Amino acid sequence: MSLRPQPARDVPEETARIARAAFPKGCLAIRLRNELGQVFTDDQFAQAFPARGGPGLSPGELALVAVLQFAEGLTDRQAADAVRGRIDWKYALALELSDPGFDFSVLSEFRDRLISHAVEEQLLQTLLEHCTRLGLLRAGGRQRTDATHVIAAVRTLNRMEFVGETLRCALEALAVADPAWLASIVTTEWISRYGSRVDNYRLPKGEDARQRWALAVGADGFTLLEAVYHPDAPAWLRQLPAVQVLRIAWIQQYHRSEKGVRWREGKDLPPAARRLSSPYDPDAHYGLKRGAGWCGYKVHLSETCDADAPHLITGVVTTDATVPDAQVTDQIHTDQIRRGLRPDVHVVDAGYISATLILTARDVHAIELLGPVGLDTHASVSDGMGQEAFAIDWGARAVTCPAGVTSVSWSDQHKPNGTPISRVHFAIADCGPCPLRAACTRADGHKWGRSLTLLPAAQQQILDRRRHEQQTDGWKARYAVRAGVEGTISQAVRTGNIRRTRYLGLPKTRLAHLLTATALNLIRLDAWWTGTPIRGTRKSHLERLGADLGMAA
Repeated sequence: MSLRPQPARDVPEETARIARAAFPKGCLAIRLRNELGQVFTDDQFAQAFPARGGPGLSPGELALVAVLQFAEGLTDRQAADAVRGRIDWKYALALELSDPGFDFSVLSEFRDRLISHAVEEQLLQTLLEHCTRLGLLRAGGRQRTDATHVIAAVRTLNRMEFVGETLRCALEALAVADPAWLASIVTTEWISRYGSRVDNYRLPKGEDARQRWALAVGADGFTLLEAVYHPDAPAWLRQLPAVQVLRIAWIQQYHRSEKGVRWREGKDLPPAARRLSSPYDPDAHYGLKRGAGWCGYKVHLSETCDADAPHLITGVVTTDATVPDAQVTDQIHTDQIRRGLRPDVHVVDAGYISATLILTARDVHAIELLGPVGLDTHASVSDGMGQEAFAIDWGARAVTCPAGVTSVSWSDQHKPNGTPISRVHFAIADCGPCPLRAACTRADGHKWGRSLTLLPAAQQQILDRRRHEQQTDGWKARYAVRAGVEGTISQAVRTGNIRRTRYLGLPKTRLAHLLTATALNLIRLDAWWTGTPIRGTRKSHLERLGADLGMAA
């Protein structure tokens, strides 16, 4: 398949006539063509196609089909049928009414090609460039970001299910790749143990029996790996993805020594960010947030939120489920600047913010990072004296308490994550008899005086300033705009089922999120063109009844 770029063409006269008759008031696909013309061109995807070979389908048309598919929540088959049979899609694609369309498998091949040649961002970027040209999008202003969990397209497995299913997956792959070789080492016990899917209800009953089963699985896995890596075994068997996953999983889950095979436990296990959670999707990891856990990914959506323009999604970041929100803040800023869409104010929740990130956004990217920071944990009681009550002399490396006493020690240290901090201590001889002690610290008066943990001067000062600001009504009024991003997450869930990926692997999941974001922008542009107002927060029937009765929630 090769690319033969085609020039932009007008909508065929007969297609336009029938479309106007069928949709006298227009529809999303028709308005899209009328307002933006040809959205995607073949040249934008030229690097994903060779210059030689038989002519292929237009990638510009396939890109638009993929976006419309996500806007309507269609499968590949349904999208291909829509190209063949729907007048509004033929109008948007500028096709003749008699155009036969293409086989649905082309869409999957097109998505794979976008990923393998790293041009998947072209979908969202191209639409944003159209909006910029029309004056609907510009740099500056306000943007807001929030994230939601994404469940992988695999089962969530407990530890024993995981090792059993991982070994079964490797045996299945080997049985397909080289059944004759596998027949020379497989045993009756293996066929009985791994012949069907490993489920919790099929595991032995009782903790001791399950432990013996898990160790037997570990021994079987090591036996299989030894056979695969034996010099007499075909070398290409080691390259099978399922075998590679088995090797990594057994390193992570088991110890083997002269005493035999045993589980890894506690700190001997790798962290969740590196530990495999499924043999079928190695990119998916188990995440935990506010007590809720899931196996999969996390997606961060950034959107504009100025009142005089449509609210458009300008950035999508997809990570595995273990990545904290704060780790993507700087990436979001860098991506927006690269796109020419740097905001003046970026509104986020507490997960995206820290003193370091506030300073980096301001000094490096010229962005105001607006969001709440954590409360002062130095106040031991609700009406106690927090850090703001102490006078800090950074030059003299000394702190003076509200009672006028000066600290006796100042030591520079680092947190486990590398963040530099300073530990400040007061003498117990000063703190023990102090009349302010009850409001100052709960430490044992016979052993310890007051202590403080300080960040570097610039970070500590910006943190103290933000803690004071976020208590004011003016700051709260500015921050109230962040609540609107919850509606974007809701729309992405309802339109694109964004909380459950249909694909395996991070690259394909990220492409689906980019397609969803582009599709949502089309829907929002259509609402802007037709003057449809943004809906308010939905309320349940019970909440509406309570409002009618004057009962506050």
